[in-house]
Amino acid sequence: MKGEMTQKGREALNRFKVESANELGVNLKEGYNGDLTAREAGSVGGQMVKKMIDAYKMQ
Repeated sequence: MKGEMTQKGREALNRFKVESANELGVNLKEGYNGDLTAREAGSVGGQMVKKMIDAYKMQ
């Protein structure tokens, strides 16, 4: 199972992505989001990493 993501994990990650995008005002839709600019897509990923680091520091 190493390297495989479960359906439950995939859903959790997607919810986290949507939550992060909403915080930034980036409109993600279900499925393909190829109309996002690189800046918008990068800001969502950056926000996710920032939140994960903050959560780790709080442990």
